[in-house]
Amino acid sequence: MFKTLRDAFKIKEVRHRIFYVLFALVVIRVGSQIPVPGVDTSFFSNYFNNSSNDAFTFLNAFTGGGFTNISIFALSITPYITSSIISQLLTIAIPKLEEMQKDGEEGRKKLTAITRYLTVGLSLFESIAMCIGFGNKLILELNAVNVIVVVASLTAGSAFLMWIGEQINDKGVGNGISMVLLINILSRIPVDMITLFENFVKGKTIAKATVAWIVIAVIILAVTILVLILNGAERRIPVQYSKKMVGRKMVGGQSSHIPLKVNTAGVIPIIFASSIMSFPGIIVAFTGKTPGGWGGKIINMLSSSNWFKPSDWFSSIGLILYVVLVIFFAYFYTSITFNPIEVADNMKKQGGFIPGIRPGKATVDFLNSVLKYIIFIGAAGLTIVAVIPFFFNGMFSAEVSFGGTSLIIIVSVILETLKQVESMMLVRNYKGFLND
Repeated sequence: MFKTLRDAFKIKEVRHRIFYVLFALVVIRVGSQIPVPGVDTSFFSNYFNNSSNDAFTFLNAFTGGGFTNISIFALSITPYITSSIISQLLTIAIPKLEEMQKDGEEGRKKLTAITRYLTVGLSLFESIAMCIGFGNKLILELNAVNVIVVVASLTAGSAFLMWIGEQINDKGVGNGISMVLLINILSRIPVDMITLFENFVKGKTIAKATVAWIVIAVIILAVTILVLILNGAERRIPVQYSKKMVGRKMVGGQSSHIPLKVNTAGVIPIIFASSIMSFPGIIVAFTGKTPGGWGGKIINMLSSSNWFKPSDWFSSIGLILYVVLVIFFAYFYTSITFNPIEVADNMKKQGGFIPGIRPGKATVDFLNSVLKYIIFIGAAGLTIVAVIPFFFNGMFSAEVSFGGTSLIIIVSVILETLKQVESMMLVRNYKGFLND
């Protein structure tokens, strides 16, 4: 990794892109420390510390502490993530949007514009809900001007982060939205390590403290290794190209393969599932009312902080919904990003075929059958990685913001960014056959 970065800094364009990303990340962290004008940050911080709502832990992790501090980036990139989910789902329900998705670059630009508008609208809705729910407890002097300032600051902050993410995509390296999440999650790790120290090490004997640190390190290492395995695992489908005459030369006849990643959707299913699970809790919290009866039980079930608790096993039912959502989004996102029909057509045009499989529909059916089980394996692996921290949080009250979700995001983003840097270096240093 370090060798890759060292070599990358030798190339001017790649170096500029890396510096651009670093500058953008500094801007994000500075913005996360700037409070919204006219807001009582101490009240908000105390409110979240006393709240058992897991949605706040989720948001605080994704905002790098900006949510509890009510910074201008308090809403972070989560409205954009939710808007992306909505726009992707709408492409299935609305034929016109489905046509846009298939309409090449122009169609994707229109869908991106729709996602942007949805992001601004959702940010506006969430900021207004915060003002209504908390009222004079949140805003020091409750009047129309201060409400407008708070709503405008939060909405503008979320829109600005969306813009920064897009700029990183164009002028930097890596995925912009993922980089925003990465820096926010990394900023919370020192605080979480202090929390673990106070809960399991402080005041304990040397033997117990040593065992606690060993257990914590083993769990983090095990989850990280599982993530690395998931990201690197792939099913290689062999492809043979037939020989043909082109002019006076015989070309083709070589063999290749189609690499299908086991974790085809990456970290997207986890982010989408976590966003949906936390959204009802956020809305309830913003209203300032705690529902009773079955409504309260459902909210508790959706909160991962209540899973695996020996005193409340009923709330662990929400874990089933979480697993179903992860598997659903794994299949859904893969169906959007990988088209077996297109792959089969391209192979047929180039004279390629899978040994033992006829070109055309038979190839499409074969690719679909392979995808079905490797997607399930990938989704199952993601679920295991995400659930392990939930288990320890519930059984042993190891309350930290970085869990399986955070570790998956950290490892996945770093690996994908390094791959992109390596591909940029390969393009600029490729010598071809001239030196052979």
